[in-house]
Amino acid sequence: MIKRDELTAFLDKTLNIAAFSGDVSNNGLQIEGKTEVSKVLFAVDACQEVFDIAAAEKCDFIFVHHGISWGGGIKRWTGINARRFATLFNNGISLYAAHLPLDAHSIYGNNACLADMIGLQNREPFFEYDGAYIGFKGELPEPGKLSDIADFFADELEIKPLLRGNSDTKINTVAIVSGGGGVDAVFDTHTAGCDLLITGEMEHIMHHPAQELSVAVIALGHYASETTGVLAMQKLIADNYPVETFFAEVPTGL
Repeated sequence: MIKRDELTAFLDKTLNIAAFSGDVSNNGLQIEGKTEVSKVLFAVDACQEVFDIAAAEKCDFIFVHHGISWGGGIKRWTGINARRFATLFNNGISLYAAHLPLDAHSIYGNNACLADMIGLQNREPFFEYDGAYIGFKGELPEPGKLSDIADFFADELEIKPLLRGNSDTKINTVAIVSGGGGVDAVFDTHTAGCDLLITGEMEHIMHHPAQELSVAVIALGHYASETTGVLAMQKLIADNYPVETFFAEVPTGL
């Protein structure tokens, strides 16, 4: 068991929350629950299903990538907002969110973990968003076929990735932006001289620029691409604090 405020301070410092003031997410502790924490649930999204699991499992603290407070905050505590808050407050559950800080972290971040999976070398920060670099670019240990890289992630993440580009294309350099990098990530990948963009979502608007710029794309799914950092944080907390942890798998299929 640990103090809620001790855990919150550790997360704030580890993820350098203060450096991401431009993030639309209100990073950090969003809901204050019990002062003592003995069980922590980790998930990608703050939603009613995750909150119900936390309540059923008697969790004291939830860590998510996507929180429930964005920008100016919630305007009305009615409908789904009322149900969500009631579940958390009635069970004394704290909610902590780390959006861009978890994308950008060089060790525990979503993009760092994806880069680790493929052994990305000579890494450099990539893709500036809201004043911070949140992705990475680098070189593969050895050139690989686009289809083989996609198959690797399919096995690792248990997904069916979406490909754009010739499946036999040899890939040397890779840019990684989890979640939704959008068409800007395609242009930045080309500018950086990378062969491949690994991201979460493949939007319609990205198709033609990617094709015309000869940028291959592997879209892992927004959800799947952002499980990696959450799982890394779960391991970090489990290794450093006397608390029970588990990951709530609540996929969106997107």
